Amino acid sequence: MDILISGLLLGGTYALMAMGLNLQYGVARIMNLANGEMLVLGGLAAFWLFTVSALSPILTAVIIAPLAFAGNWLLYRYLLLPLVRRAKTQGQLEVDSILATFGMSFALVGIMVSLHGEYFTYSYLATPFSVLGSTVALNRLVAFGLAVLIGGALYYWLNHTYKGTAVRAVSVSTEAAGLVGINVDKVSALAFALGGAVTAMGGALISTFITLDASVGVIFTMKALIIIIMGGVGDIRGAIIAALILGLVETTVATVVDPGLTLVAAYVIFLGILLFRPQGLFGRRA
Repeated sequence: MDILISGLLLGGTYALMAMGLNLQYGVARIMNLANGEMLVLGGLAAFWLFTVSALSPILTAVIIAPLAFAGNWLLYRYLLLPLVRRAKTQGQLEVDSILATFGMSFALVGIMVSLHGEYFTYSYLATPFSVLGSTVALNRLVAFGLAVLIGGALYYWLNHTYKGTAVRAVSVSTEAAGLVGINVDKVSALAFALGGAVTAMGGALISTFITLDASVGVIFTMKALIIIIMGGVGDIRGAIIAALILGLVETTVATVVDPGLTLVAAYVIFLGILLFRPQGLFGRRA
C-alpha cells in the first residue's frame, strides 16, 4: 500500500510536466528539449520567493503561470515560428526544433548556474500525513491534489471550449484545421505557451519535495518524453495515465530493488513502447 500511494502521488506531479510537453509537441509540433529547464526555472522561482519572502510555493505557481505563458509565447513567436514556416516537411521541423531547443536548454542552464549555481531545497509542509494507513509527506499530497485540479481544468478546457476544440483540431491535422478557418499559427503559439506555463507550475510544486539544481532539467525532459510517447502524442488523458504508471514503476523499483535503477526502469519502459506500441497506449496507428 505504501508503494501504491507513493507511486500515485509521484505520478500525479509527473503528469503536469508531461502535459506541458504534450501540448507543445502534440499541437505545435515542437519537440521542446528545454522543457525540463522550464520546470527547474519554476522550482527556482518558488525557492527564491519562499526563502526571501516566505511566499507559499502554491501562490508562486499562480504568479509564475502568466509569466511563463508570456515567455513561451515570445519564444514561439520569434524563435520557433520562423522554423515552422521554413520547414517543408514535418520531419524537417522536428529536426530544426530539436536543434533549436537543445541549444536553448544549454542557454537556460547557463543562466540558472549564474543566478544560483548550487542545489536548492527548502522545507514546506514537510509534515507526515496518514493516507489509508500509509504515511506520506503533506507537501506531496498537496502537490498531487493541485496537479489533479490543473489537469482536470486543462482537460475540460480542451474538450468543452471553442479554443480547446481548435487546439485539438490542430493536433489532429494542421492542414484540415486551416481549411475550416482555424488560424494554425495562433493556436500553435497558444498551445506552446500554455504548455510552458503548465510545466513551470509543475516545477514550483515539485520543488516542495525534490531537491533541484540547474543541470537536472534533462532528466525531467526525458521522463516527460517517455510519458507522452507511452500515453500517445497529443492525448492529455493518455499522458495522465502514463505518468501514474511511471510513478508507480519508479517507486516500486526504488523500494524493492535499488533507487539508482529508477532511470533504468524508465528507459526500459520507453524502449518497450517504441518497439511494441509506438503509437502509445491511447494513440492510433497512422
